[in-house]
Amino acid sequence: MEQNYLDSIDLKLLDALQHDASRSNLALAELMHLTPPTCLRRVKRLQEEGWIERQVAVLSADRIAALQGHGLSALVEVTLDRQGAEHLDAFEARAVADVAVQQCWRVSPGPDFVLVIQARDMPDYLATTARLLTQDANVRNVKAFFATKRAKFSATWPLGAAG
Repeated sequence: MEQNYLDSIDLKLLDALQHDASRSNLALAELMHLTPPTCLRRVKRLQEEGWIERQVAVLSADRIAALQGHGLSALVEVTLDRQGAEHLDAFEARAVADVAVQQCWRVSPGPDFVLVIQARDMPDYLATTARLLTQDANVRNVKAFFATKRAKFSATWPLGAAG
């Protein structure tokens, strides 16, 4: 049975995990002032109930770019010609399936989508846009913004009750 609420311990656990999910259960339990079995049980419940979608490693953009080329990040606004649910769903499915698309947001008002695209270089970016945008007869308008500096990147949610 899915729990529809989080208590203060759950919020503190989520906050700790979103800042560093690599902690051992023992270290996490100590940080939370819980016994290790209780801590493990709570984390497993949070995973099973869908509060924790997945655990990933956030890679260094600078180091990866140095390894694979200078790197190019683009924020791309996409407006479709036809906005029926089936057209929006079809474009979204293609965008989320493309490895170069890091994020896909359906937005309103304005464009229909905002994509965050990561490419090795401009030819790689152009190949991505050809796959996603140029070959789609339903794409009416594309506006791309190229990042010159990443001042902040975070995947954490502010959990006010976790403090």
